Formats: sequence, structure tokens, C-alpha cells
Amino acid sequence: MSKTVIKIENLSKLYRIGEIGTGTISHDLNRWWTTKIRGKEDPFAKVGQVNDRTSKAEKGEHVWALRDINLEVKQGDILGIIGKNGAGKSTLLKLLSRVTSPTTGSIKVKGRLASLLEVGTGFHPEMTGRENIYMNGTIMGMRRWEIDRKLDEIVDFAGIEKYLDTPTKRYSSGMTVRLGFAIAAFLEPEILVVDEVLAVGDAEFQKKAIGKMQDVSKGEGRTVIFVSHNMPAVENLLNNGKIDLKGEVHSVITKYLNRNTNQLKSNSINLKSVIIEQLIASSINGPKNVIRLGDEVSIKLIYHNKHARNLQVAIHVKNERDELITTFNSKLKGISSFNCFESGVIECKIDRWSILQGCYNLDLWLKVDDEDHYFNNLKSFDIVNSDYFGSGKLPKANGIMVMEHSFTSYKQ
Repeated sequence: MSKTVIKIENLSKLYRIGEIGTGTISHDLNRWWTTKIRGKEDPFAKVGQVNDRTSKAEKGEHVWALRDINLEVKQGDILGIIGKNGAGKSTLLKLLSRVTSPTTGSIKVKGRLASLLEVGTGFHPEMTGRENIYMNGTIMGMRRWEIDRKLDEIVDFAGIEKYLDTPTKRYSSGMTVRLGFAIAAFLEPEILVVDEVLAVGDAEFQKKAIGKMQDVSKGEGRTVIFVSHNMPAVENLLNNGKIDLKGEVHSVITKYLNRNTNQLKSNSINLKSVIIEQLIASSINGPKNVIRLGDEVSIKLIYHNKHARNLQVAIHVKNERDELITTFNSKLKGISSFNCFESGVIECKIDRWSILQGCYNLDLWLKVDDEDHYFNNLKSFDIVNSDYFGSGKLPKANGIMVMEHSFTSYKQ
């Protein structure tokens, strides 16, 4: 049985909104001059410290970034945390990394913990990449010979050999996060904590980083905790500072995506020059409210025009894990734009639905005159299985779609 390496009990973090010292006299004077004398916006105000960012914060108001969190993490676990901005994800990681202290509750950590919370965290900009590797290793309690043993692997993974002896202030954000992740992952911490900084890297590095985190957990028995929007890797969900859902990956992700669907499912979307009233996906000749594999499908965008001149439309089909399956784009069909009627419908027809059974969501990209708008998860619908090929056999869920095909046999 795996031992518990992190135990969180009744953890809460309280922040005060308003006039809080910046940490230096010069910055405090700058804030006073800008806000009190010039009447301008606070130059040091940070976005994302409030739980509910949509509500107006009153001066001196106290808000809970986290409230009554209880959690146990076992050795070798990979724990993913997702949620909207302001949910408390990064605050939790900072508390785990002891960057800040909890207001109430306790965190017990067993083992050496390495964290990568922001681009450049723990780096001295005047020091070279090599010097920063040794400095970080020393901070983690490693001996020089231990760091020597890992140096080549770190440099190779980060891909910065050419710039190893260049001050890190010359590095791009991508190079910095590559080196920071490599240091955190290869210097053998028992617990690796990673924030969404991986989004800074390119696709190749993100793939390498995810693979390394899996290796660290499965192959080396170490614990990984990370904030990410990579749905397949998530096991826990924070919502507005509380653990809202906890359980098996697939069920948590499904509930999370369904909960965060756009209001168009029940209400219209009122844009400056057009109102999107409905987005409907249905079978043309099949049963009502059911789309079967192989059906002719219609997706209708119903709108009311205020004063828009033309529209462009693209509809993205995504699965429950928020992975893009296919796109229906009017421009790719040679339609540069649609003329706008006072009340109108833009209809996309799919001759034969070939994406396998499951639950799917529709995202909408809309260009109204020269303005782009993108809406996530406007419509969800289910595809049920059917005898697509007329063979009496139902296609199995191997892959994501079926394609027309034929077999012949002949003598060579």
C-alpha cells in the first residue's frame, strides 16, 4: 500500500483586497502617487487573486482563495488540478511549495519537493544556465557530485546546450521554462509540483514534459502534482477554492465540461450587432432528439440581426475530453461570408455522420463583419451506434470514426 506523502487538512487561504504593501518603499510610493495623486489605476494590481473575478471587489474586502480543503496524495500518484481562472489552483501549489502560508489548516509533506510555478522561478538572471542548475540543486539539498551526475540529462532535455554558459536573462520564456522544468524533474525530488507554465513551451516540449511526468510517477515512484488543461491527465477539480469533484478521471472531466458549457443551451447570446438565439444539432430523417451513426445531420445557427452586414461561421466538434475531432468551416467550402437577414438561419448539413458513438460538444467561431467571437461548448449531443455498413454488425469504438471502404480478393 502506497504511503501518504502529502496530507492537507482544513486548508484555507484568505486575501485582503485593497491597499496592501507591495514589498518595497519605492513601489509603495509609486502606488500612492499613481492612485491618490493622479487618480490612475494601481500599477501593481494583480488579476486572478479574487475567487469570483466577475463580481466587484470592495476596498478592504476579504476573499477566500481556498476554503476548507482536505486532501491526501499517495506516493507515485499523478494529481491534476483544473478549473477556471481564480479557482485557487495556483494558490494551492504555492501553499504546497511554501511560497506563502495558509490562513488556517495544515499541510504535511514527506520528502523533497521541487516546484516550477512561474517562468524563471528560482533563477538568477545574471547567472548562466549552468550556474543556475547548480544553485537550484544546492537549494534542494543536493551535493555537487549528484548535480554533476544529472547535468548532461538536464541540458539534453532542455535543449539549451549552446546557451548553457549564457546568462539566463538572455533566454526566451520558452528556453527558461524548458530549463526550469528539466531542473525540477531531473534533480530527483520525491514530489514534483508544476503550474501551467508548460503552456509556454512548444508542442514538442509539452509532449516531452508530459512523458517525463509520467515516467517520474510510474517508473520512479515519485509524486507529480500539476495544474493543467490537459483533460486526460486530470483526477481532481477545484472550483472557486473548494474541492468540487473528486473521483475517476473520465467521470470528473465529463461533469466539469458539462457544467462549464455556454449559456446558449438555455439563453441567447447578445452581441453588439447580432443575437445568437439557438444552435441546434439534429438528425434530418431519424428519430427526434437522437443522432445515429450514419444519419444525415443538420446543424442550425439561428440568429436575429441588429445591424451586421455579413457573417462567417466555423463549427468545431469536440469530444468529452475537449479534444478537437473535426471542423465544419464555411470558408473552406468556398463561402467567404453569408448575407445577414433580419432573422435568419445558417445551416450546415453532414451527408452521413461517421464519428463514432459518444457525447460531443459544439464550439462556435463567428466573424461578425470584422469582429471575431469564439464560444465554447454551446451545444452537447449524443451519437448512438447503428448498423453503419448494413452488414448486421455494429461498429466497435476503435478509433474515433468510421469510413466507407471495400474489400476484394484476387489471385496475384
